[in-house]
Amino acid sequence: MQIQIMKSKIHRVKITQAELHYVGSITIDEDLMDAANLIENEKVQIVNINNGERLETYVIKGERGSGKICLNGPSARRVAVGDMIIIFSYGIMDFEEAKKFKPTIIFPDDQNQLI
Repeated sequence: MQIQIMKSKIHRVKITQAELHYVGSITIDEDLMDAANLIENEKVQIVNINNGERLETYVIKGERGSGKICLNGPSARRVAVGDMIIIFSYGIMDFEEAKKFKPTIIFPDDQNQLI
């Protein structure tokens, strides 16, 4: 049996930008992507702590060290600059393998920088 399990989590980062007139996606500082084991174009779930919104999109690389977290396209309407979000990614794996799997979870500071 295959199950879906949390692979990565960026816990509590601040939205720094929202760009409505863009194709779509979430731009994430490449340092945060590396630390959370995320890759460009990976599907992610976004949970907005401020308003409870949940959405799915894909990752694009942001400037390394910038702290940038930008929702692009229509999903920009579901956040405000300064909102706190959690970013999740999931993987599919064998049930027994999933029992032993440990996700990558990072807790950036209030400037979206690695601690």
